[in-house]
Amino acid sequence: MMRIIQSFYHFECRVFQEINSHFDKKFINLFFRTITQIGGAFFISVTTLLLMILLTSQTRLAAISSAVALALSHIPVQVVKKLFPRKRPYLLFETTKILPNPLKDHSFPSGHTTAVFSVIVPFVILNPILATVLIPLGLCVGISRIYLGLHYPSDVIAGGILGSCFGSLCYYFVS
Repeated sequence: MMRIIQSFYHFECRVFQEINSHFDKKFINLFFRTITQIGGAFFISVTTLLLMILLTSQTRLAAISSAVALALSHIPVQVVKKLFPRKRPYLLFETTKILPNPLKDHSFPSGHTTAVFSVIVPFVILNPILATVLIPLGLCVGISRIYLGLHYPSDVIAGGILGSCFGSLCYYFVS
């Protein structure tokens, strides 16, 4: 079992390093530096609040579900970060390319990815055609966290699963 875990860790380190190795490409860098903000606390909170205010009927319920999921999903994120204090990859790999003043808390799971999936999933459940836009958006936020040297792929996968679960549960309880 330990051998499988080590193999997976080595695999995800290679994936991390491959994604992060493109940091010097101007257009890709601009794209990921911008899109990562969608999962940030300020942007996603303000956006969710505006959706709750501006939307009507079923879409407003999806926005309320998103807001509840966003708030509730960060409780387990913080608990898991304390229980599994995984260092961010840029702290372990000297060759990692990062922006100035990177986050210093623990990396597992990705809070940005949790946030974006907790918000988009209620809208995807309400209107599945939105998945064609919202799921790629969420995936880009997740990939941006790896690209920026802040998370391993498994941090992002865990955040996506956690956010999706909270988004789904809150949609079904609120709607």
